[in-house]
Amino acid sequence: MTGNLFGDILSDLGAALAGGLGLAPSANINPETGRGLFEPVHGSAPEIAGRGEANPAAGILSLAMMLDFLGMTDTAASVESAVNSCILSGQVTRDLGGTLGTSEAGDAVRRAILYGET
Repeated sequence: MTGNLFGDILSDLGAALAGGLGLAPSANINPETGRGLFEPVHGSAPEIAGRGEANPAAGILSLAMMLDFLGMTDTAASVESAVNSCILSGQVTRDLGGTLGTSEAGDAVRRAILYGET
């Protein structure tokens, strides 16, 4: 719990140490209203925007975090499981040693959620 500037720096460092910014979801919860904003730690990754290189896992895991926050724990677990399955099977973007682009990696997670395919 810290202010925006220091929180941003700490979350980026923590994500990098834990495996990379492409895997780290985040949530900013207003303690007064209970409302939250869920997004990847890396934000919109403007330096690689439009190139098909961004890892969608952090955005997808942010969705799972939001679903859990909203009480949809089973659905959140399914989304997390699909991301994990894709990582374990190597269906990942280049930052994790794979060959997929952003859309392809997102499609792989979608298939894992819908059909259990990896």
